[in-house]
Amino acid sequence: MTMQQLMAMMQGLQEAMAASKAEQERMQADLTASQARNDELHRTNDVDELETATPPREFSTPFSQAILETAIPNTFTGPKVTFTRMEDHEAHLTAFHTHMMLVCGSDAVRCKLLMSTLIGMPMDWFISLPEGHITSFTELSRLFREQYLANRAPPPVSYDLFDVKQYQGETLKEYISRFGAQVVKVGTTDEPMIVYAFRKGVCPGSFSKSLNRSRPRLLLK
Repeated sequence: MTMQQLMAMMQGLQEAMAASKAEQERMQADLTASQARNDELHRTNDVDELETATPPREFSTPFSQAILETAIPNTFTGPKVTFTRMEDHEAHLTAFHTHMMLVCGSDAVRCKLLMSTLIGMPMDWFISLPEGHITSFTELSRLFREQYLANRAPPPVSYDLFDVKQYQGETLKEYISRFGAQVVKVGTTDEPMIVYAFRKGVCPGSFSKSLNRSRPRLLLK
């Protein structure tokens, strides 16, 4: 190989290396530009999401300033009951009162904790009350009772005895205890009906057959 050929070869190699370097630089520039476009797109999407996100719901509170400023101790255990509008409101208040009697919460704490048991539509009702309207637990209880008066369970009647049935596996003693409690609850003195309802509630078996044979006049004496 002559010197001229060697020089030509080296020159060709240098040109190829220069072309390769230029191509790499072009690819790197394209990659950088693409990354910049992606970053800009992400920033735009983030801004759009922030602008379209639903802001937290803000509402005024019907509690007085004194109640709002009363802190609930960190060690205080709140009630486990909740009210969704489907429950008996009086039963809910009874369960709440029972819990608060055990933990001895102040009047303001009772207000806040009763509010915390409201879920869904009851909470919507609560926050619709006028701002600063509630100054005591007595006032909150009254408003709660008035709002959900229709939820009150109907008073027990004598024929509710027929809903008391002996469960499979329940002892006769347990059944008699439940049945007797319901008799006291409905307050009936109709002995023939009591006996008939008791017999109808007993699980089929030898005892129920004996009741049908003997036809007792009164089983709860």
